[in-house]
Amino acid sequence: MIANTNQKRYNDLTTYYQEKYHHKVAKISLNAGFSCPNKDGTKGFGGCTYCSPSGSGDTAGNPQDSLELQFEKIKTILWNKWPNCRFIPYLQANSNTYAPLEKLKEIYERILRIDPQNCVAFAIATRPDCFTEEIYDYLGQLNQIRPIIVELGLQSSNPETAKRIHRASTNREMIDAVRNLKKRNIEVVVHIINGLPGETKKEMLETIDFVNQLDVDGIKIHSLLLLKNTRLYEEYRQHPFPLLSLEEYAEITALQIARLKPSVIIHRFSADATQKMLVAPLWTRKKLVVRNEIDKYLRKNDLHQGDHYLPSPTVIAK
Repeated sequence: MIANTNQKRYNDLTTYYQEKYHHKVAKISLNAGFSCPNKDGTKGFGGCTYCSPSGSGDTAGNPQDSLELQFEKIKTILWNKWPNCRFIPYLQANSNTYAPLEKLKEIYERILRIDPQNCVAFAIATRPDCFTEEIYDYLGQLNQIRPIIVELGLQSSNPETAKRIHRASTNREMIDAVRNLKKRNIEVVVHIINGLPGETKKEMLETIDFVNQLDVDGIKIHSLLLLKNTRLYEEYRQHPFPLLSLEEYAEITALQIARLKPSVIIHRFSADATQKMLVAPLWTRKKLVVRNEIDKYLRKNDLHQGDHYLPSPTVIAK
């Protein structure tokens, strides 16, 4: 059911966790030192053009620390802020199913042994092309021990945009990955980015139509960030392209919410970046302001999640 209050006109993550776990729940981002097939030459070199050298793990734990120490450092900070909070360890940096099964077992099972009394689930960020049948089956086994959440990077369903950002994975791979994970009853969250170079409002809304055809449980909606030491930043310096304003981002995101399947949980509206890395847009630093602008647009236009949702006439082939 949509959290339909005066403030929230969509399925927000805080309410979802409170209803599911009866506690405040926070993620603890960890860095296990994984790589990516789009960096090591298997699919390409350099990664997606927007991706930082850390593999979008700039706000995760220090990979020089053990996983246990990374967890404890962040847990201490969170418990000072939210006593009695519960946690979800989150492998964030790079592609965290991209390794031989034995290595995955060693890392995952170490994480599952960390503070089991206070950890309610285990989240893994990865690419849709980083699975084997053995890995799917293993995740399904772990899901019987503790709920597993797999987060998959789509960014855009537009094939031309995927080429421009050097995603090096296909929509077909996304479809297959979601289907195989859901066969094992694993929770799936998809990531999208608004404001990618060359994308129109229409194309960003079409990405939601594509997501609606997938059996996903959650979505993370991010604004494009220009980060230092990325290929996209170098491209922007040489050939500047328009960046979304806060007002444009709020409007597009609100319209996406209205188009989004009503059952999907919205996990976030903002990407994280350190002040040292972020070049633009600077408004993305103010996460609460971003959320408030989206909420204001929804209220002003009397929109709720799913108001414009229609089951797509295009059925993804099985």
